[in-house]
Amino acid sequence: MDFVQLVADHGYTATFIGSLIEGETVLTVAGLAAHRGYLHFPVLLALATAGSFIGDQVYFLIGRVWGKPLLARYPRFRPAVRRVDTLLVRYSGVAVVAVRFLYGLRTVGPIAMGASRLKWHTFLLYNAVGALLWSLAWLGAGYFVGEMLQRLLGHLKHVEAWLFAGVATVVLAMAVWFHWRRRRIERAPSRKRP
Repeated sequence: MDFVQLVADHGYTATFIGSLIEGETVLTVAGLAAHRGYLHFPVLLALATAGSFIGDQVYFLIGRVWGKPLLARYPRFRPAVRRVDTLLVRYSGVAVVAVRFLYGLRTVGPIAMGASRLKWHTFLLYNAVGALLWSLAWLGAGYFVGEMLQRLLGHLKHVEAWLFAGVATVVLAMAVWFHWRRRRIERAPSRKRP
């Protein structure tokens, strides 16, 4: 079984499962597969939105039930929790939508929100909006990459496996770079003022 057939056979399942967690890479590849005609964009959008919505609702519930002791146990999450709290105080609805687009806050953000005094129905409503926008953004990015490469290179059939692998590699490399950068900033000693 070749890579392209694997995408066609398991793309919908991978999209749903990937969107439950931080699945930007999976969604980008799925968007590319939709552009190439192997998967249907509306089905992908529905699955990604559902998976993303369910995943963040679970994280919110974890935060509601075990959030404070969990966050106290892992002090490395304190800077992220402070950023989420600051957003919640000023713009609760916008914060719920925005947190999934801020790298490093996709999982911790809903947990921190669950541990806060944010009402569950507010989170539910804005989480649905955020799930749809996030899914559309990443699937659309993959579709757009496919369209641009087709315009630049013409017929892509002979390089599809490399194309899928390349897109996945670039998105993963970006995620690793953002993770490394965030960790470096967190570990940097705070500079004392004279």
